[in-house]
Amino acid sequence: MLLKRILVFAACAGFIGMFPVATVAQQSPWQRLAQRSATLGWEQGVTEFKTPSFLLSLVKSSQTVAALKPVMLPGFDFTPGDSIKVRSSNGMYHLGDLNLRLRSGGGDWINYATAADRKPVQALAAGGNVLAAADLSATLPGSIPVQVKRYWQLENNVLVLRFELTNKTNATVEIGALGIPMIFNNLLEGKSLEQAHASNVFYDPYTGRDAGYLQVTRLSGEKPSLLVLPFGKTPFEAYNPLLDDPTPRGIVFEGFYEWMVHSKAYAETEWKKTNPWNEPSSAVLKPGESRSYGVQLVLCGGPKDIEAALAAHQRPLAVGIPGYVLPQDVNARLFLQYKARVRSVEVSPANALQVKAAKAPHRQWTAFDVKGIAWGRARLTVTYEDGLVQTIQYKVIKPEKEVIRDYGNFLTNQQWYVNNNDTFHRSPSVISYDNEKKQQVTQDNRAWIAGLSDEGGAGGWLGATMKQLVLPDKTQVRKLESFVDQTLWGHIQLSSGDKKYGVRKSLFYYEPALMPPGTYSADINFKTWSAWPRKEAESIERSYNYPHVAAAHWVLYRLAKYHTQMVTNHSWNWYLSNAFHTAMAMVEHAPYYAQFGQMEGSVFLLILKDLKAEGMTKEAETLEAEMKKRAIHWSKLEYPFGSEMPWDSTGQEEVYVWSLFFGFVDKAEVTIKAILAYTPSVPSWAYNGNARRYWDFLYGGKLSRIERMIHHYGSELNAIPLLQEYRRKPNDLYMLRVAYGGVLGGISTITEDGFAPCAFHSFPNTLENDGLSGDYGSGFYGYAVNSATYITQNAELGWLAFGGNLKENKDRVEVTPTTASRNAVYLAPAGLWLSFAAGTINNVSYNVKSGEVTIILDGAADTTPNAYLKIEQPASVTGRTGYEPAGKYSIKNGNWIIPLTKGAVKLVLRPV
Repeated sequence: MLLKRILVFAACAGFIGMFPVATVAQQSPWQRLAQRSATLGWEQGVTEFKTPSFLLSLVKSSQTVAALKPVMLPGFDFTPGDSIKVRSSNGMYHLGDLNLRLRSGGGDWINYATAADRKPVQALAAGGNVLAAADLSATLPGSIPVQVKRYWQLENNVLVLRFELTNKTNATVEIGALGIPMIFNNLLEGKSLEQAHASNVFYDPYTGRDAGYLQVTRLSGEKPSLLVLPFGKTPFEAYNPLLDDPTPRGIVFEGFYEWMVHSKAYAETEWKKTNPWNEPSSAVLKPGESRSYGVQLVLCGGPKDIEAALAAHQRPLAVGIPGYVLPQDVNARLFLQYKARVRSVEVSPANALQVKAAKAPHRQWTAFDVKGIAWGRARLTVTYEDGLVQTIQYKVIKPEKEVIRDYGNFLTNQQWYVNNNDTFHRSPSVISYDNEKKQQVTQDNRAWIAGLSDEGGAGGWLGATMKQLVLPDKTQVRKLESFVDQTLWGHIQLSSGDKKYGVRKSLFYYEPALMPPGTYSADINFKTWSAWPRKEAESIERSYNYPHVAAAHWVLYRLAKYHTQMVTNHSWNWYLSNAFHTAMAMVEHAPYYAQFGQMEGSVFLLILKDLKAEGMTKEAETLEAEMKKRAIHWSKLEYPFGSEMPWDSTGQEEVYVWSLFFGFVDKAEVTIKAILAYTPSVPSWAYNGNARRYWDFLYGGKLSRIERMIHHYGSELNAIPLLQEYRRKPNDLYMLRVAYGGVLGGISTITEDGFAPCAFHSFPNTLENDGLSGDYGSGFYGYAVNSATYITQNAELGWLAFGGNLKENKDRVEVTPTTASRNAVYLAPAGLWLSFAAGTINNVSYNVKSGEVTIILDGAADTTPNAYLKIEQPASVTGRTGYEPAGKYSIKNGNWIIPLTKGAVKLVLRPV
């Protein structure tokens, strides 16, 4: 599959030098780009400036940026200066360009762009705080009704890019769209993984109007980072992809975007069917009137230092707890820090949120209690006394238990596929679903979508199985048992022969010569590489398919082991043994891809731990030895999270857990820094905790395009290492906030009736769920193994709960869990991690003075006569060596066995 993907990527993204140059038609997009006529004028030289933070190079002809290098790291360039030669023709945006949509007298909107037909600009006199200035008239159409001047200047030692627009006509001019292209070096083309981490950046928006900003972080997560902040009245209203830039977009290039100050002209045209993040605005210039817009370029430390930099530059700072995805039963908090007081708070839609002023633990902060009322997106608009307006984007969802219940019901009903005559042996199963057509997907020219394997096809049954780990349902488990016995075992996974336990790439394939007439739909184009023939579909050489199967076996093992009569078709050791053999089959039958970290690969560590607990010593030693070989390989790499892609955000999960397990702590820390670099924390449910993904709409989505994906499976999977790292370092509240944003972000896209999409579309002309279920299940694995309540105390924000509602009662802190599972809690002040393999927590309280923990467990259920508690202490923060239950309880397989009664059961844990 890798070769075929490379061929496709070469066609859509381009790899210079991969194929010999023969004809123009055979050249890669990058080769064709290099042959375009240069108009930027870079060959005429650059002008260099040194500011307190940056070494700035401007192309003399255009006065756009040729390089923006931090003084502290002069070998690094935030902009794509290394590709300026190939990106020098018309239409190529550079930092310093401007896009406008204008109209006069209520006429039609007309587009103007400084990059469209590049001509040398007229330099203006500089001096004082102005480094360089230019009249941009020459590089804009002569019909433009405004004069545009651009200034590169210093304000309080901060580099500023400013534009001045003057109406040069006798009629009023409306600015319906004003976009400042944000051109930073996210071009990975031709880079090795090491080179990309050394020289490239990713960036994400906070479209918070006057409080908005763009954060630009290095792939390595090392300092410095860059903040783009408003200068003067330059709100960040929308974030628009620059799709007209001819730089080839693909897996090596996500594309460039622009900071939109005004967006009314787009809202009336391309975006008229969407609900934008902010109310679209415009500005009117009277004859002779001028208006100034600008951004500041601020250097700061690593990703964790961004909020401190915002505060230092007197920008509004918002911290939402537990984040900006609000289950309706959660009592959330919002903390604001700014030099001016809050004048008013407005909610849109009006009934979406309940917001009440609250007492802040620290005088630097203003606090609000926030409650989600109406399901769906909600915008909170905060107006400060100095007139600054800040918007915060929330998503209100049902209580977690209801969300997960609905998800499970949808999977095992609407997506439950039964067809005894299915040619491809897919029945019974949970199959992919098209939510726009309201029908199951039994054919697709991407074989895996209809083939129950690969991420995009296994997503349904994987999600349905992982759901049982969170909220087991006996009826649903019966269906999944039939799926395992009739479809997974023997079809998706080989059940006999010398390749036993191998996992096929797809059950569906395109082989019309072998099939009866009418097997394949005439409405689908099967003349594509992704419509695999039978031989390709039956290949077992793609390692990424194995964790899905291993996870299914492992969940059924857990259900069979810790519940009564929940699983009936096989014993617990049958499932655990199969999970073990699946892991081993991966390294045996798919060794090439197994060198990389796998999405959901952390399940192999969970399997290893259970093998040890069950006394299956031989299997445990065998699995551990194989996993150590992989970890040793990673330990020798500078950045050990490669993939079948040139860059990816999927391998970090497994690389981290095994690196830490085998003592390669330095590589675990490298991995955490990289995750934080591409996973922002911003006051928006869409971007908070959203690990970067931008090409999987091609492989798992219905609307197929390169696009920053909102809460694709990377969010929950990357939260696994972040939460584990937090449990080791419980004073790192930033880590917890980012991680929990990913956990809740992952379920934020589930619809009211339980459909879970591949991801949410970020382009402002869409802003809605994708129509296909796709690979959602991979992310839900992350939610399922992450589902827990976190209790912590912060010096400035006080006691906080993530996944629960907290009350302070003298020396005790009490929390009622609100997670769907209610089976795990982490007490940060004690470094204490409590997890139940069976049994649910009704309430947990912590005595601040004595350290005693009291847990109220729900009563027994038909399938759950006992609770099984594992006590771990990954962080030693109090000097206490551990905890034990008060009373007489037995322990087995590392779990304390707590007999449950008909009513609630009180369990006291005391430090020892």
